[in-house]
Amino acid sequence: MSNSLKKYNQKRDFKKTKEPIGEVKSSNKKLRFVVQHHMARKEHYDFRLEFKGVLKSFAVPKGPSYNIKDKRLAVMVEDHPLNYRNFEGVIPKGEYGGGTVMIWDEGYWEALEDIETGFKNGSIKFILYGKRLIGKWTLVHYKEDNWLLIKENDSVNIFNDINELSTSIKSGRTMNEIALGKKIVTNSKKQGIIERVEITNPDKLVFSSPKITKLDVALYYQKVVKRMLPYVNMRIFSTISCPEGINGKCFFKKHLVTNNNGIGRIDFSNNDKKKDDYYYIIDGGGIISEVQMNSYEFHIWGSRVDALNSPDVLVFDLDPDEGMDLSKIRQGVKDLKSILDQCKLKSFLKTSGGKGYHVVVPTKKLKSWEEFREFAKNIAKLMETKWPKRYVSSVRKEKRKGKIFIDWMRNIKGATSVAPYSLRVRDGAKVSMPIRFSELDKVKPDGITIKEAIKRLKRKDPWEGFFKLEQ
Repeated sequence: MSNSLKKYNQKRDFKKTKEPIGEVKSSNKKLRFVVQHHMARKEHYDFRLEFKGVLKSFAVPKGPSYNIKDKRLAVMVEDHPLNYRNFEGVIPKGEYGGGTVMIWDEGYWEALEDIETGFKNGSIKFILYGKRLIGKWTLVHYKEDNWLLIKENDSVNIFNDINELSTSIKSGRTMNEIALGKKIVTNSKKQGIIERVEITNPDKLVFSSPKITKLDVALYYQKVVKRMLPYVNMRIFSTISCPEGINGKCFFKKHLVTNNNGIGRIDFSNNDKKKDDYYYIIDGGGIISEVQMNSYEFHIWGSRVDALNSPDVLVFDLDPDEGMDLSKIRQGVKDLKSILDQCKLKSFLKTSGGKGYHVVVPTKKLKSWEEFREFAKNIAKLMETKWPKRYVSSVRKEKRKGKIFIDWMRNIKGATSVAPYSLRVRDGAKVSMPIRFSELDKVKPDGITIKEAIKRLKRKDPWEGFFKLEQ
């Protein structure tokens, strides 16, 4: 397989085009990829993978698709130089490929098998770590220079219609703005650069009532990050991702799909003894990176990644039956707190952003997940025994009629609970907000909006000293 760029150079007059002259370079350990939207004689997307010092290039007429049923034609064209991945501009009319070129996506790619063998056998399986293209993909050869680009089924879906994403990830320009040579000059907030993370499609509507955009969500998390970070950093987390906003298809994401700012990766065997990759937040950039990936609701483990088998945060979720009077739900919080007080455990309260409240207990007395689970279960059973008409410890729906389910199952290894300060992916954009027990009778479980949450940051932290407790 030749790596020569002779064909590339022969097709171009570099006195007329600003495209880079073709030179083979040495490849890095991390292989790069780029997708360029190309408005030439026929509109298409150029899909380019770095290999052996060049970009192996394919013209994809309809562009990539996340629909696993779509088999997108990808015509192999001449190799391009590595620095072509930075080219965005206009190729003059009359020149080869004349038209406008936009950098539509970029990132790194990882082959799942030997690349050279894959090209030879006509099947290349790989993972993309881009901003718009993520997860597992396959290129399959079927005749001459024609290949098929197919999305593998890994539950990752960033967009449904490629035409929704009409701006450059580099410059923020549209094709028309690039064609006109227009330079985009905006402040970083308007452009959507937060915590070193560029927010693409910042005006996309995430919540319709009230109207909240993707940029609004990122700015909310930027404002709460100082308060939120101690409860989420260095903990395995999952998110609810909504590429089309909350009224579109959302999915629960718990495995690493792309390497981003402020995100760490950890591999360990699950209950099936199968190794999986999970991820955790290192700093505020990690939270904003997830928002950029359309993740708006955060769920966390009860242990840190440096002590996976030593949980330190108990969570009790009071889940009331539909239509239950709010006074009964609040009584449930008071009853649970009274039992925890008798156990000499200081507890903390937060809204769920839904129907109930969460009571949270930091503790290092319980040394294993087994002890954690048994303690939480016993607390729930005690409440069920003491007040059988009010509470139930069983997850079975038929037993929960007219009662509050004391959900102790958040305290099992691998289970998660919604993080303090996280938005909920529901109408109204409510927040799971830390509050004081003295506020219980004033604040509804879904009573904290984004605006109210931001206002509350000016008050003293209701969970101050949370991790300093020796209990």
